[in-house]
Amino acid sequence: MAALTDINLSIRQGQIVVVIGGSGAGKTTLLKILIGLDRPSSGHVWFNGADLSSMGELALNKARKKFGMVFQYSALLDSMTVFDNVAFPLREHTKLSSREIRHKVIEKLEILNLHDVDRLMPSELSGGMKKRVGLARALMLEPEVLLYDEPTSGLDPLSSRMVDELIANTRSRFGVTSIIISHDMAGALQIADSIVLLADGQVKAAGTPEELVDGRAGLAQEFFRASGIDAPKLVSTRHHPSTH
Repeated sequence: MAALTDINLSIRQGQIVVVIGGSGAGKTTLLKILIGLDRPSSGHVWFNGADLSSMGELALNKARKKFGMVFQYSALLDSMTVFDNVAFPLREHTKLSSREIRHKVIEKLEILNLHDVDRLMPSELSGGMKKRVGLARALMLEPEVLLYDEPTSGLDPLSSRMVDELIANTRSRFGVTSIIISHDMAGALQIADSIVLLADGQVKAAGTPEELVDGRAGLAQEFFRASGIDAPKLVSTRHHPSTH
């Protein structure tokens, strides 16, 4: 049985796209295909005019540097300080000097309101701070696309909304395209330019938050009700869509 079937998505530069759906809907498989960790059995994944799905490993590794990944539980290396975690991509993929690396790391940390944490260990950080450190690391190679895997998972509602603000502000500041795998309906309605609803490996609904709230997509309406959210109210107070 195919994990995904008949997926047809077009994402514009600078958009925030949230992919929602229940467990087993195919969200993680889609994420892996988008970043080239899995190859589709048929079809294509186009990025900047190139087909990622047909590239050799060397070309694919080069293309992957245009993508940044923010993992569900931050995936920080416990044995490294915050500084070394964030510096890791630069040390692995660039020939920058130690001084240049230090400047870039501290700059990103301060942009994300992480002051004087570079010497701390991940175990000394709150859940929200770990998310920001993970985001700082994902931004180090200046990606064009950021992929977020369940960024608000395990966070309380207040911290979840702070992460939503962080995603929106990161798009505004760095101009990145943001693709978010999530089950957080409230967050999706607040920050997405476009929402894609997956179920049984297929796109069951897609459109702007306004279109999904006002439309006739029955499954989307079921998701809103099951989440216990006031969807029309959330849409009315949401961020303005991207102008990219």
